Amino acid sequence: MRARYFYGWNVVAATFVMALWSFGLGFYGLTVYVAALQRLHGWSAAAVSAPVTVYYVAGALLTASIGKLFERFGPRVVVSIGSLAMALGLAALGRVVVLWQLYPAFLAMAVGWGAMSGAAINVILAPWWERRRGLAVSLAFNGATLGGVLITPALVPLIEALGFPRALAVSALSLITIPLPIAIGIMRRGPETLGLRPDGDTRALNGPSAGHRPSVRGDALRTWRFWSVSAPFALGLAAQVGVLTHLVPLLTPTLGPRRAAVAVSATTGAALIGRLATGVVVDRVNPRLVATITLTVQMAGLALLARAPSMVGAYAGCALFGLGVGNLTTLPGLILAAEWPRERFAALVSLVVGINQLTFAFGPSLVGVIRDWSGAYAPALAATAVLQSLAAVLVLLGPGGSRDRRRVQ
Repeated sequence: MRARYFYGWNVVAATFVMALWSFGLGFYGLTVYVAALQRLHGWSAAAVSAPVTVYYVAGALLTASIGKLFERFGPRVVVSIGSLAMALGLAALGRVVVLWQLYPAFLAMAVGWGAMSGAAINVILAPWWERRRGLAVSLAFNGATLGGVLITPALVPLIEALGFPRALAVSALSLITIPLPIAIGIMRRGPETLGLRPDGDTRALNGPSAGHRPSVRGDALRTWRFWSVSAPFALGLAAQVGVLTHLVPLLTPTLGPRRAAVAVSATTGAALIGRLATGVVVDRVNPRLVATITLTVQMAGLALLARAPSMVGAYAGCALFGLGVGNLTTLPGLILAAEWPRERFAALVSLVVGINQLTFAFGPSLVGVIRDWSGAYAPALAATAVLQSLAAVLVLLGPGGSRDRRRVQ
């Protein structure tokens, strides 16, 4: 008998599109905005980085509670509001003329980022998948990676052709016309709403349905098991986001603005390869070990970028760094899924991503301040490498997988 098609794949596709736009315009696109604002207004790296930090902090505060919002209102409502908010912020960002105006523009964008970033991807997909969650999440997060491959590099010629205000207005319009209607038409709360079960199974579920007890977060915050996931990824992502935000201005002296944008595309293209490779094997190996390997490869890329690179060195450094870009956002949720009971996942993944985002919010400012203080990006890259080396060690010190899950139930 032929197997029936599982609607969960439609939800993966819709989440893929959401991630394509939210990460393309709200994450990887930040490096283009920072470079454009510095060029147009003559603002320093530190001055432009401070509003970006506020953006990530505000997004983190929303992300920490995003599981509750999705549970109460459902993905259609939350993603729709997020699309509209990010569109409003982008349109406003294109019209800033004085420095303080960056803050309200980025705050509006932060609502969209909190509603459509990594925690949202995990929370939307969690009810639909158990055995194949690693593959489903990896496929959806590839939309995030392709956002950097396709959308972010397109921003540079779009800005050159239309100017900064009109280019960002067009970008804002694309958020309203593509991911918003797809979210409304396809996303659902969970398979039970369609009379289905996770993974398309016909068997009964083992254990309680998704959800969380009010004490789940407090219990988790008192354990090393939880912090051994949150702390290393917070440090690793602080380094990663700091580098990505400054990647275009970092590479422009060597490559020029257009080739620097291509380098961003190469970085995210490598991220796509890294995430696909991880998605194939992650359900069968220890994701903590994958995280340490990922961070080590990224440090090799940072070493190349820090050596005042040639064109070849710049692209090689971007490729190595990029191999881990996607995995650092995917792996926290996969480790939580392997080591904690299913009914606690939505609460814990939103908490981890919120803490991580609150920490990596300071990555762009860290890189910007060190760059302005030293007059070069190499010392800033060295600082980010130290953060990643610490993260690579910490993640291995946690408990090692699903066999320990019974201890925390």
